Amino acid sequence: MYGSNWKCKYCDHAQVLSNDNLFLKYHFVRSKLSKYEKIAFGVSTIICANSECKELTVSLSINSYDEVTIEGGTPNLHGNKEIKFCQILPESNSKPQPDYIPRPIVKDYQQACLIRDLAPNASATLSRRCLQGMIRDFCKIPEGNLNTQINKLREGKGPKEIHPDIIESIDKVRLLGNIGAHMEKDINLILDVEPEEAQALIDLIEILFKEWYVARHIRKERINKLDIISTKKNEIKNQSKSFS
Repeated sequence: MYGSNWKCKYCDHAQVLSNDNLFLKYHFVRSKLSKYEKIAFGVSTIICANSECKELTVSLSINSYDEVTIEGGTPNLHGNKEIKFCQILPESNSKPQPDYIPRPIVKDYQQACLIRDLAPNASATLSRRCLQGMIRDFCKIPEGNLNTQINKLREGKGPKEIHPDIIESIDKVRLLGNIGAHMEKDINLILDVEPEEAQALIDLIEILFKEWYVARHIRKERINKLDIISTKKNEIKNQSKSFS
């Protein structure tokens, strides 16, 4: 891991892992009673190098291995097979979002990330609710259920910059969210949302955060900057006229 590129999940700051910010600790167990025989319990701790963050990223792992060598004072597992991995801090892979995105929407997104692996059905349901909140807030379509709102987007009643491909992707989220929330009429037919499918819904939400909220905020900032420049220039022009 040393020398690898890494991005902090708290602040999104890119950095290189080194002896200064990455710490690995293993506890080794050997027993012929176990089917793995050689087991390593690992703790990984990363300290963010960003001086404005300095948060901890901590994970636990259980691995089987064939041989251990020491490189630079750190154990290196050979023939390593991961049995279990658990991220302790931060609790999920949710990305930090700006304050101008409504907090209830961000909270649904964060919770969808948090339970993605533990309960992907519930994660998909939260993603569905998150998208419905975004349509109500950003697209200004408050009435009706998600299906009705999507149809209104197809009719062009939302913002002009929303691409038809995005509308169809939102509809796919609706369908997967329905699978997560409702049991089939035939209870013997089990349709579950897989973790990677729940992640695909989360990926779409992150895309819309950038394409909708972040892009709009940047656009407003640039327009406001131009307005300020124009106002100052007009003031200077008017002052020069008053002295002439």
